[in-house]
Amino acid sequence: MYKSYSMELAGRTLTVDINRVAKQANGAALMHYGDTTVLSTATASKEPREGIDFFPLSVEYEEKMYAVGKIPGGFNKREGKASEHAILTSRVIDRPMRPLFPKDYRNDVTLVNMVMSVDPECNPEIPAMLGSSIATCISDIPFDGPCATTQVGLINGEYIINPTMAQKDVSDLQLTVASTREKVIMIEAGAKEVPEDKMIEAIYKAHEVNQEIIKFIDKIVEECGKPKHSYESCAVPEELFAAMKEIVPPEEMEVAVFSDDKQTREENIRQVTEKLKEAFADNEEWLAVLGEAVYQYQKKTVRKMILKDHKRPDGRAITQIRPLAAETDIIPRVHGSAMFTRGQTQICTITTLAPLAEAQRLDGLDEFETTKRYMHHYNFPSYSVGETKPSRGPGRREIGHGALAERALVPVLPSEEEFPYAIRTVSETFESNGSTSQASICASTMSLMAAGVPIKKPVAGISCGLVTGETDDDYIVLTDIQGLEDFFGDMDFKVAGTHDGITAIQMDIKIHGLTRPIVEEAIRRTKEAREYILTEVMEKCIAAPRTTVGEYAPKIIQIQIDPQKIGDVVGQRGKTINTIIERTGVKIDITDEGAVSICGVDQKSMDEAANMVKIIATDFEAGQIFTGKVVSIKEFGAFIEFAPGKEGMVHISKICKERINRVEDVLTLGDKVKVVCLGKDKMGRISFSMKDVPEEA
Repeated sequence: MYKSYSMELAGRTLTVDINRVAKQANGAALMHYGDTTVLSTATASKEPREGIDFFPLSVEYEEKMYAVGKIPGGFNKREGKASEHAILTSRVIDRPMRPLFPKDYRNDVTLVNMVMSVDPECNPEIPAMLGSSIATCISDIPFDGPCATTQVGLINGEYIINPTMAQKDVSDLQLTVASTREKVIMIEAGAKEVPEDKMIEAIYKAHEVNQEIIKFIDKIVEECGKPKHSYESCAVPEELFAAMKEIVPPEEMEVAVFSDDKQTREENIRQVTEKLKEAFADNEEWLAVLGEAVYQYQKKTVRKMILKDHKRPDGRAITQIRPLAAETDIIPRVHGSAMFTRGQTQICTITTLAPLAEAQRLDGLDEFETTKRYMHHYNFPSYSVGETKPSRGPGRREIGHGALAERALVPVLPSEEEFPYAIRTVSETFESNGSTSQASICASTMSLMAAGVPIKKPVAGISCGLVTGETDDDYIVLTDIQGLEDFFGDMDFKVAGTHDGITAIQMDIKIHGLTRPIVEEAIRRTKEAREYILTEVMEKCIAAPRTTVGEYAPKIIQIQIDPQKIGDVVGQRGKTINTIIERTGVKIDITDEGAVSICGVDQKSMDEAANMVKIIATDFEAGQIFTGKVVSIKEFGAFIEFAPGKEGMVHISKICKERINRVEDVLTLGDKVKVVCLGKDKMGRISFSMKDVPEEA
């Protein structure tokens, strides 16, 4: 039976329709937030997928262009692959929900959020996040929910709950927080150097709102929820663990994992696995799950070492950062390059500068931003972890890491007026053993400075981990986690920022939430580590942005013209501006406000193009001096082209001080001559004189 539920959320009405549409899905919720409409569905396969050792969850966020009254661009005229924004939104939905499914559940689960209508006052991400939780909670799919998600902005020192698209554009903070009933379970933020205490306050503002939403969801589940179905558990048998410990005692496993070299540790584990395979050669049932069992044995060993013995696998202290190194200019001829190394994590970032015309165009549901001037791309090849597999282009993880680094650096970039370039940074992962996304932020900061981009302040990033015990106050926060501590730990808390504040956060966890003391300690630890990395490593490598762009980077001249003269500079069907470009070899961009950017590698050609633009955009007055080319000769005089598409006439009587009988006696086609403007003749043409040009000109 169709039911509808409503609540007031941040001054707007959130309405949830249950059993109205998509009734064959395990769970479905038609979400309305203002005029924004999103259909959220949750479905699960009847049987577990065979041969896997992970929970197969898929989250989709589908942007339908009809939602904003657009027809998709391109030849196909239908929605294609997901945009980067859609992928990032899917990840934000996935991250808080995944830990709430049973760890031994192997049935395929798909969460689909279809954006059908967009109200600029009501961001569709909010109903999609809440709809995924509601659809799963009312379904028969095992799920330890509900969870709720809230966004927070910061404008003029005031926190804004679920800001509109226009408010996000001017906000100092774009924060997304997901919570369970008691704890924060996911944090994602971009910020303009927001201090740590303000960030914590904002996180718990969102957490309070989430508790109201969870009460609302509880009511829906109470009235519409289905009983959860039973499933075939894929947990490793306890008797297998007992047998493994007889063959490989805990002390031996501890020795195997206790190494600061990833390859050594992996070889040790391979030998342990081979030893166990030989011991269980006659037990096919145990052999089928041995890989997962060894993983779980490693995990229990590492967690016990850290939590009880305060020993990390590589021997570091709990707050100690791995060895750091930084250098610039390692790649010749590119516009800027830098490499940052932290232990066995190594990133090289290359910066490329280009005219603003090469900014990325965005075709999505956000009506406010149509281009992106700064682009950060992150690559993670298989060789960086000693594996071999073909490259299939960036996956969701690579896109997410690139977006996180981009978000961290945007607040310190110069404005277009200060630095009229499109900027692309590409982070190549040379080696990976934990937190490559944060290393890419450090490398990108130095690469930008090496390229001569006048960033306001350097940005560094670091990640903290967590191992928890049986109670909320039994935990250890780890500074600078490596891969093993990420895999076997409970949290990956990434924070980037300057000396003065946070610019980005991304928090992933594998447990059912974090208490406030853990959140506060993680933020404090990342600040301490960030300060150290900036002061002791990055700023000693490159202290400030270089004063000029590199030798091989394009140079840009900016001039301002009267906007009413833009048509004159462009010319009919672009003829005038294209002529300037052909003659000088530069690139020219003109904004609607009359800002002209001239980009090239040869200063002389750029100056020539700038002079042409200035001439065309200038109102002609008597006394102005020009240099032009003879393009036409008549009996009564010669026509001089003094700028592309601009001509004036020198009457035969104005060519020489002495009388001449024929123009051809003095001038030939192609001659370059200096002329002085006499104003306009009766026919409105510009008149020139050669004989009246001042001698000093």
